[in-house]
Amino acid sequence: MAEEKQGCTHDCSTCGQACSSRAGNSSNEFAAPSNEYSNVKHVIAVISGKGGVGKSLVTSLLAVNMRRRGYNVAVLDADITGPSIPKSFGVSGDVTGQDGQIFPLVSKTGIAMMSVNLLLEDETRPVVWRGPVIAGTVKQFWTDVVWNDVDYMFVDMPPGTGDVPLTVFQSLPVTGAIVVTSPQDLVSMIVKKSVNMAKLMNIPVVGLVENMSGVICPKCGEKIDIFGESHAEETAKEMGIPLLAQIPLDPRLAKLCDKGIIELYENDYLDRAADELEKQNA
Repeated sequence: MAEEKQGCTHDCSTCGQACSSRAGNSSNEFAAPSNEYSNVKHVIAVISGKGGVGKSLVTSLLAVNMRRRGYNVAVLDADITGPSIPKSFGVSGDVTGQDGQIFPLVSKTGIAMMSVNLLLEDETRPVVWRGPVIAGTVKQFWTDVVWNDVDYMFVDMPPGTGDVPLTVFQSLPVTGAIVVTSPQDLVSMIVKKSVNMAKLMNIPVVGLVENMSGVICPKCGEKIDIFGESHAEETAKEMGIPLLAQIPLDPRLAKLCDKGIIELYENDYLDRAADELEKQNA
């Protein structure tokens, strides 16, 4: 067992050292073994305290951004009852396996992914499972899928602080969490719940991403705050985490997601987030 470093504050969100207190350490009794053919360096959980804030969109854009920087990238879709990752990437087809091993499907640019929607005969069929079954499926996506060599795995989490987020934080070696929010006043309280859960589980919080941060007028280029004034900066400051991005509503992006070609979208919204993630490799 690794020893705690001298002068440890027990606040893993500000520490890069590996010790017995850190979640994902081998001393974690809930940790699930990784697949024997997988080598995943960084596991980034994309979380939100409520639904409808664009968590899957941010997950997809982060994956695209890091892939463009030359990294091996994977997406584990842990939103079992509301999976949308495969559709955004236009990924479909039969999932194959051998000797108890499952092989992920791969996007056009080489992003590996696994989602329950890839396992259903009809993608519109609802997944009506109880919490323990859903949590067990997410764990299997980690233990049974042959991910091979992955620099960054993004885990698209369901909203809230229930069974699945708890399972991911306890079972997977999560190295960081990115919190997604929207401009509404109520959301600041929800953000704090997500951040506090991550800190409670000793997961470092990489930062905050605000989605739906107004809309850019296509004629004059002026930003219009249709959801009211943003409080993302003050919320991030209060929680002691950086504000990584503010992504406006963009009809072009929505159209690309609907067509399954999100990998064609070009923007610099998440460049700072990608820079922060790259620091984990330093």
